[in-house]
Amino acid sequence: MAVANLQKLTWQAHRLPSLSFFSKSLLSRTSSSKKVSDRIVRLSAIDFQGKKHEVVGLAGQTLLKALINTGLIDPDSHRLEEIDACSAHCEVNIAQEWLEKLPPRSYDEEYVLVRNSRARLLNKHSRLGCQVLLDHDLQGMVVALPEPKPWDTS
Repeated sequence: MAVANLQKLTWQAHRLPSLSFFSKSLLSRTSSSKKVSDRIVRLSAIDFQGKKHEVVGLAGQTLLKALINTGLIDPDSHRLEEIDACSAHCEVNIAQEWLEKLPPRSYDEEYVLVRNSRARLLNKHSRLGCQVLLDHDLQGMVVALPEPKPWDTS
C-alpha cells in the first residue's frame, strides 16, 4: 500500500507545473526500485582536444552529473542543477541523431545558452548538461565538450 501511495504521489507531482525539472527528476529517482545495473546508461564524450571518453550514468540522472563523475567537468564550476543557477559551464554539443530523442530546450535553457554564447547565436546542437535527463533511449549517445572560454581557464 505504501508503494502504491508513493507511485500515486510521484505521478501527481509530475503534473504540477510549479515543480522544477530537477525536483521532478529527484522524485522519479526515489520512486524506482530497479537495480543499479538496470539503470546504467553508457555514453561517449569527446573533449575539446578530440579524445573520446566513456561516460557511465544512471537513468534519471542528469548528463551533468555523469560528466562530473567521469571527471570531464569540474564539479566546482556548476554547483547546482537548477536552471536559475546555471552559467552554461555545463554546455555540451549533442550529435544530430540524438537531438530528436531529447525533449526540446526550455525557454530558460535557450536564454542561458544565448547569454553565454560568444557570438550570441544559438547552436542547434548546444544543450545544458544540467537539463538533459538520462534514460535508456540515450544509450550510446555522443556528446562533445566545447573548448573552455578564455575567462574559464586559469
